[in-house]
Amino acid sequence: MNWLQRLLAGRYGVDQLSIAILILSVILLILSSILQNPIVSILTFIPLILCYLRMFSKNFAKRRAENEKFLKLWNPVGGWFRRQKNRFRDRKTHRYFKCPSCKQSLRVPKGKGKISITCPKCKTEFIKET
Repeated sequence: MNWLQRLLAGRYGVDQLSIAILILSVILLILSSILQNPIVSILTFIPLILCYLRMFSKNFAKRRAENEKFLKLWNPVGGWFRRQKNRFRDRKTHRYFKCPSCKQSLRVPKGKGKISITCPKCKTEFIKET
């Protein structure tokens, strides 16, 4: 086990981009087994090799900059998925409305009948059926 610690000492390691590249490699592996295409099988190894090169790299600044660029692109997408998951989880107890003036998403409890909803962002009031 000490040999592994010595090998990884001073290396960049795993970050969110490396995990995403690894997931891409697994998806390509599954796709290649379904399609039985040798070209897709070869393409599976490219992201895997890139992932290992990133993990064993000693250039911390460059890897960190790459990860920050990836997170700038991924955070809006990941945030959308988290919001959809939360909306699905709350579907029995809450309804979601958009404010007519600022388009802010508002969550209100279900089963309250007609209620007056006040947007906390722009203070616009509107009436909706929950």
